[in-house]
Amino acid sequence: MSLITALRINASGLTAQRQRVEVASSNLNNSDTTRTAEGGAYRRKDVVFQSTTFGQTFESVNGGASGVEVTGIVDDMRPFDRRFDPGHPDADKEGYVDYPNVNSMEEMANLVSASRSYEANLAAINIVKSMITKTLEIGR
Repeated sequence: MSLITALRINASGLTAQRQRVEVASSNLNNSDTTRTAEGGAYRRKDVVFQSTTFGQTFESVNGGASGVEVTGIVDDMRPFDRRFDPGHPDADKEGYVDYPNVNSMEEMANLVSASRSYEANLAAINIVKSMITKTLEIGR
């Protein structure tokens, strides 16, 4: 595996974790949104990751090790949180309001996990950069 391929793998991890942070932040920001443009309460989103390779040579040399990419953002189909609030403008005939299916603790855990994964990818990039620098010094 070349050092450039190692950089590409870690860069794919940075991109994927950045997207994960953006989605978790959006979920937290909309945790009380009872009305969206699509109609109804905000539905929690989740990121779907998929492994990806960087060319045939890399697959054959390293046994299929790969990077990661975001294949999509999907809606979490868990039920909404129904609360009795007859004075709310979005209440139904019985006085219940559908609140988003966002759990703040779950989103905070996702943010911490994504942050740590991001930091790990940065550390790996710094190691590869150090290796590249040492290699260039040998050539002098």
